[in-house]
This record gives sequence, C-alpha cells and structure tokens, in this order.
Amino acid sequence: MTTLTSTLTDRVDTLDWGTARDQLDARGFAVTPTLLDDAERAALADLFDGGRFRSTIDMARHRFGDGRYRYFDHPLPDAIAELRAAFYPHLAPIANDWSALLGGAPDAFPPGHEALLERCRAAGQTRPTPLILRYGEGDWNALHQDLYGDVFFPFQIVTVLAGDYEGGEFVLLEQRPRAQSRAHVVRPAPGAFVIFPTQHRPQAGKRGYHRIGLRHGVSTVTSGSRTALGIIFHDAR
Repeated sequence: MTTLTSTLTDRVDTLDWGTARDQLDARGFAVTPTLLDDAERAALADLFDGGRFRSTIDMARHRFGDGRYRYFDHPLPDAIAELRAAFYPHLAPIANDWSALLGGAPDAFPPGHEALLERCRAAGQTRPTPLILRYGEGDWNALHQDLYGDVFFPFQIVTVLAGDYEGGEFVLLEQRPRAQSRAHVVRPAPGAFVIFPTQHRPQAGKRGYHRIGLRHGVSTVTSGSRTALGIIFHDAR
C-alpha cells in the first residue's frame, strides 16, 4: 500500500509545472504523477455513497451516456476543497497566457481561486461543481463541456479513484477547424490527475493562433467498475 505523507497542497506545489505547461501547450492536456495514496483514494471513493450532494444525475435518463454522477454540496469535503485551491494558482498564469494568445485579456483570470468564486457569485453561479462519477459494465460518458454559466475557468482536472475495470478510458476530442477531429485517449494511473481544457485551447497557425474546441468523455467500460473525481474550478448557476 502506497502512503504519501506530505499535504495535498505541498504535493501540488512541488509538481513540475514547467513540464505540465509544456504538455498543455503542445497537446492540450497534461498528466501528473500520482498525488493521492491508496487510503486517500478509498476515502474519496466511499463518498459516492456517504457524501453530501446537491444533485445526482442518471446519465441514461438525460442521454448523457450511462452511469451516475453526483455533485458535492457546500461545504466541500476537505480534500476536494484543498485540491481545488491548490491547483488553481498554478493554472491561472497558463490560462492568462492562453487568453492573450487568443486575443483576450492577459489578466483575464485572477491569481487566487476565491476571487474567481467571487466572480461566479456575482454572476449568479453559486452551486459547487466538483463531482464524483461511477461507471459499471457497459457505462460511458458522452463527449461534452462543463461550462455551467457565463463565468468559467479554462482548465479542469480529473482522477480515477477506484476500480478494477477494462475500457473506461478518458477521451479528449479536438475539433480542429477545416480538418478532421483528433481524439486523445488517456488512461492515467489511479490518483494521477489529467489537466485539460474546459472549452478550447490555442493552436499556432500560419496567421497566428486560433482556437481548437475540445470536448471530453469516457469510453465504454467493458468490464468491472470505475469511480472518478472531477474538479471544476468555477461554480454553476
């Protein structure tokens, strides 16, 4: 059993953020080393049945795929709140650089997460968005974007908490202008985080940078079960 002794914030702070930025710039997503140990993953996975939630979504009912996901209510579990606050200040400078490359403001996003949440509250977005997802055999998640309102942060993160399963890969689809779409299929180690764009990313072209739209989902779980944690930095209406 793997046990990590430093705080979650320390683990995030000591990531190789230069490499993460290079991966995000080059291919649109980055994968961290394992940041959650076995006990932490198990405790978070247990929240699917024992946590406090504002909403539970049956994906088949809404034609989002198959499986269930649950949005945590306030106050967020300590570990999830800590991860949300720890990742944000490292991603905000990258988000601002991407904004500038695409013709937006170079300071579009505040340096601290609480300031982003204040913007969300001013826009009527007060519902928390971190969620836990559980898939069984035959379940899948349709390609989508997690925007939730006018205020949204351009990155989000996801990790697999538990599951002995086949299939169930994380899928990120690039919708390239005037070209065929390209899919990235990722199977991160349990407790490692995939960092990926919420809506689009910049791509260098002959006339400067242009937007490439992205959607994400999960391929069909062919056997076993899969539990994942998604952390979105903006709140929802």
